Amino acid sequence: MKKRRTGVLFRAALLAAATVMALFALMLQLPPADCDASTAEGRLRFLAGLGWEIDAASEERRSVLIPDCGEGVMAEYNALQRRQGYDLSPWTGREVTQYCYTVTNYPGYGQTVYAVLYVSGRRVIGGDIHSAALNGFMHGLRRGEAA
Repeated sequence: MKKRRTGVLFRAALLAAATVMALFALMLQLPPADCDASTAEGRLRFLAGLGWEIDAASEERRSVLIPDCGEGVMAEYNALQRRQGYDLSPWTGREVTQYCYTVTNYPGYGQTVYAVLYVSGRRVIGGDIHSAALNGFMHGLRRGEAA
């Protein structure tokens, strides 16, 4: 009986340690929490926290209306957002600010790559990394995600 209890305690301790390590690894992948995305400096810090270097002078800003995310291309795009912890559906029909930057450190790709952030107030509500090439790619904001 004592041997069985020791095994259960050992497994519980192992699970707790694995959980702590997973949370720590996740925290390392998240951008700094104090980034105010309403400022250029905050957006640059946010992207740098994800491992991206961008050309600050390339910033393009526009107001966009978030369309219905329920079907078609927007449903697919919102699925990408949800995989990275965002969800644009609560923003449907609302105007937000879109910022687009040229990424200068995308590995192994010879064409232009862009970082797009959708911002409401002080917070990032979504975004992506993509190329504009005909056979290009798009993936979430975290560096190292598969294209």
